[in-house]
Order: sequence, then structure tokens, then C-alpha cells
Amino acid sequence: MATEEAQAAARRLEDVSERLRRIVEQLDIRPDDRVLEIGCGQGVAATFVCERLESGHLLAIDRSAKMIEAARRRNAAHIEAGKAEFQVGAVEDVDLGDRRFDKIFAVRVGLFHREPERARGIAERWLAPEGAIFSFFDPPSRRAA
Repeated sequence: MATEEAQAAARRLEDVSERLRRIVEQLDIRPDDRVLEIGCGQGVAATFVCERLESGHLLAIDRSAKMIEAARRRNAAHIEAGKAEFQVGAVEDVDLGDRRFDKIFAVRVGLFHREPERARGIAERWLAPEGAIFSFFDPPSRRAA
């Protein structure tokens, strides 16, 4: 039974990873992009973003300190290379100063689903000229449910 549960968990992780890989592909990340991920969770999408960056940089935020710690562990090499940083904070409250981003994205972030106008208004203050905001809110797969 434990083996079946472990296999099911591994399949769910593969599903999530593949879904996030497809989402990151849609962002068309350029090597020099400055990217903000809102609600990074365990940092899976962040990994896919960093794999596409050369001189660019990713800042990923999440309201959960536990998720940020997991994302930092997962992306330690990208942090060390100066490609990524992870910060605890809710999108409504985080202070990013005068930083601007070419691409801002959120995957399954409730605020972007429930109050898209408000969420976009918050994110736009960090958007660089010619930048873009992407929000994805897809239902969980049946296998992952």
C-alpha cells in the first residue's frame, strides 16, 4: 500500500511539473528578462524560468515561509548563480521598492482568480515598460485530485 501511495505521489508531482513547464513555455522567457513570480509555492516554475535565464533575474514571492524555504532548497544553485531570489510576502503587502519586471506571472493565485482587476492593479506597479502580466488558473487534473 505504501508503495502504491508513493507511486501516486510521484505521478502527481510529474503532472504538476509538466503543467508548470508548459506554463513557463508560454511566458517566452528571454535570457535577459527580469521576472516576478507571485505565489511560487515550492519553486517548480521558478526552476524552469531560471533554466532560461542568462543575465536575467527571477524574484519569486509567496506568503508562506514554508514554501519559500522549499523553493530556496530546490533552487539553491540558481540562487548561488545570482539568477534567483525568494522572498516571503503576500502580493497585497510586499514592498518591492522601485524594482521593475519584464514578465510577471501567477499560477493558481486566488487573488488573480477572485479579483483579477485588483490583482492586475497591484502587479502593474512593478511592470516595466513593454512588460506583460500573465495569470494562470487551471483546475487540478483528475489524477491529482
